[in-house]
Amino acid sequence: MERDKKYVDREKLVALAVKLADLMEYQEGSVVSRTIIDKKVGTVTLFAFDTGQGLSEHTAPYDALVYIIDGEAEVTISGKVLSVKAGEMVIMPADEPHALKATKRFKMMLVMIRA
Repeated sequence: MERDKKYVDREKLVALAVKLADLMEYQEGSVVSRTIIDKKVGTVTLFAFDTGQGLSEHTAPYDALVYIIDGEAEVTISGKVLSVKAGEMVIMPADEPHALKATKRFKMMLVMIRA
């Protein structure tokens, strides 16, 4: 398998070093998601948000870790607005309302561990 191939089947990601940013592309005016791990105990999902796109306020029953791979996002947790940039992460606590918006287009990894 070529290491520089941008799109790799989930099964083929095992034991392969890849750049997260290369696993998905931005799409104009859209939010793109790709689940790379989906188990009973949790999930790892990649997202790419075009500028101005986001996820409206919602809650989740589990803590969620968001790691910004590329770009910049505005993350709101219980009314507190955070500016999160590439290389930074934030933990969104369970049962707290939160939302995300692309102040610049951004890619993120969302890790949810179910308790």
